[in-house]
Amino acid sequence: MKRNTARRIAVVGVAGLMTLAVAACGGDSSSEGNSGAVEEGGVTTLELWTHNGGNELELGVIETIVSDFNASQEDYKVEIQSFPQDSYNDAVTAAASAEKLPCILDVDGPIMPSWAWGGYLAPLDLPEELFTDQLESTIGRFNDELYSFGHYDVALNLTARKSALEDNGIRIPDMDQPWTKEEFDDALAKITDAGGYDYALDLGTAGTGEWIPYAYSPILQSFGGDLINRDDYLSAEGVLNGPEALEFAEWFTGAIENGYAAKTSGEDSTADFVNGKTAIMYSGSWAADAVTEKFGDDVVFLPPPDFGEGPKIGGASWQWGMSDGCAAPEGALAYLEHSADPKYYTLFAESLGLIPATPAAAEAVVNFAPDGKYRIFYDMSEAYAVLRPITPAYPFISTTFQKAMQDIVAGGDPQEILDKAVSDIDGDIKANGNYEF
Repeated sequence: MKRNTARRIAVVGVAGLMTLAVAACGGDSSSEGNSGAVEEGGVTTLELWTHNGGNELELGVIETIVSDFNASQEDYKVEIQSFPQDSYNDAVTAAASAEKLPCILDVDGPIMPSWAWGGYLAPLDLPEELFTDQLESTIGRFNDELYSFGHYDVALNLTARKSALEDNGIRIPDMDQPWTKEEFDDALAKITDAGGYDYALDLGTAGTGEWIPYAYSPILQSFGGDLINRDDYLSAEGVLNGPEALEFAEWFTGAIENGYAAKTSGEDSTADFVNGKTAIMYSGSWAADAVTEKFGDDVVFLPPPDFGEGPKIGGASWQWGMSDGCAAPEGALAYLEHSADPKYYTLFAESLGLIPATPAAAEAVVNFAPDGKYRIFYDMSEAYAVLRPITPAYPFISTTFQKAMQDIVAGGDPQEILDKAVSDIDGDIKANGNYEF
């Protein structure tokens, strides 16, 4: 399954990670290298890498899974190496160039196809029945093969105070009847006219990086556009710069021009909402505990509006995979199968407040059970989640869309900006041989 070095370098170029060249010069460039597993005294030690350095709660769950696996058998021992999230992808790409990847590693769901195409990941030969009930957004498939799976997801939503809506005569939407574009615009106008808030809506416009495609491409998709044509993943023409995409851009900038939302929001949207600066927050399930603690039963978690093609939210979070060059794939697969035990899905949700990836785990966690206060997040993930484009081109698409949105919000001409984005994306795809696998 080894991919060639040219592909690895292409992936790094797409993602803009500049550390690889330095690491490659100093590393072992042989085809064997350090393949993430060492056998000694009849026990094979497997390296596991995670992005959770500094995240004590999530790292603690991983340590529990690893400890349980190590105690369950005598053939393999998994050892954890954790990295800060900001440096994790750089470490992986550098290790891939130097042929020094671990056997087991986590991967952010949207970039999994890029890592698979670049030769970082191998398909997972695991029983399909392990994942039959999982949320689609927690399963990483590419080229009709399973490459990764996750234990949880998060969900975008609108958060508001029931009293703020009722005081302004605004209907409280639900999943059976979300707001239409017209209703949403009317609600924002009523709140703005009534006063009492800095802004009616917090769109998270201070956010950078992957937040931008994660948060805003679902709105684009609800208008009927997209980041790329998903029929063949060969061009963004017509979907990122067509009439629907322009309508999306005009609505977004209109919300700012009308004074409904800030051109640059506060750095902490949750804090601004809790402190009464905004009436409606476009954020995610990660903010639920903080706003519930502040406002109790007055908080309502709402589906995103239907801008014409139904409500949409971003899907896919961190998942687990196996490196393509792992010297002990049987051990890595044994660990991954062990980690897919339902009790660990429940443990992630209970420890971190994340959306469980399976209905059984959701039922076992009070907040996500059918009558739980956060059940709507599971239901929205199941009904509304859209994966970011399942293509090795995604890292380039992501950074291109980030720049386009920032330029549009800054006041640039949407048509010109989106045409340029399409040209850049299509050029990258052609330059990489259509990312043929």
